[in-house]
Amino acid sequence: MLGAMMASNQPSAMADKKQSTPTSIKAAYGIFAVAALAVWHFVANGEFSSIMTMAVMIQCLAYLLLTLKSTAEGSVSGISAKCLILEAVALASRLSSTTWLNGYLPVDASGDFVYQAVEVFTLLMVLFLLHRTFSTHRFSYQEDADSLPVLPIMAGCFLLSVLLHADMNARHLFDTLWMNGLFLSVMSVLPQLWFINKTGGLVQACTGHYIAMLAVSRALSGTFMWHARHDITCEPWVQGVNHAIWAILAAHVLHLVLLGDFGYYYVKAIMSQGLGFKLELPCADMV
Repeated sequence: MLGAMMASNQPSAMADKKQSTPTSIKAAYGIFAVAALAVWHFVANGEFSSIMTMAVMIQCLAYLLLTLKSTAEGSVSGISAKCLILEAVALASRLSSTTWLNGYLPVDASGDFVYQAVEVFTLLMVLFLLHRTFSTHRFSYQEDADSLPVLPIMAGCFLLSVLLHADMNARHLFDTLWMNGLFLSVMSVLPQLWFINKTGGLVQACTGHYIAMLAVSRALSGTFMWHARHDITCEPWVQGVNHAIWAILAAHVLHLVLLGDFGYYYVKAIMSQGLGFKLELPCADMV
């Protein structure tokens, strides 16, 4: 309520910020494109496995866009804190493995440092947004709309990870944590979609690009996992059935299915309004 009152008292300032949004979006995309090309060419030497590094870089871009939105508007309006919590735990889970074990890293040189550095930077941005949400900008947090219970999601993801993890690290705990990171990252879109539904289906440009970049990141990661499906091993529950790779691929597909409706309206909005779009989603499609 207080955030809404402040917004109504400063219409011209908000209008100026909205007008500047397309410039910040273009700059973020431009910087990412240059960085991705540099990593692919100079670090990974064009190796196919670098697609995994590209995936985490695009995920980093997604949270950069969300951070730009929050800092430009001076609020955390439109952001689901529960989505950020799930993603923070997901990133920490994966980093517990990838910072010192090689089982789930790209085999090219980008897996030696760049991959981990990008995920650490992403985690720092997520923690920064959580700090703004629960501390400095709590007045603008739409807590009533951010009502999806996430503890059952976290418990379910961890249980499935215990049962379905691969053995690429040859360490049960860290294989489980990596799988937990994947599952949580996939499910983290649910609180944001729930939040959008509860707030009437309105999606600002940066939030829309953030969600879309998560989908692109997952598509790239899924492409790599499909090509590497014969190299990912596990201790099978059923002889001859590699449950781990099917769980990994299913998680990627689920993420894209969850964002299917959003993707349709996102592309439609881009084509009709450009990068600085304002999207109104039919709420029934988000439930």
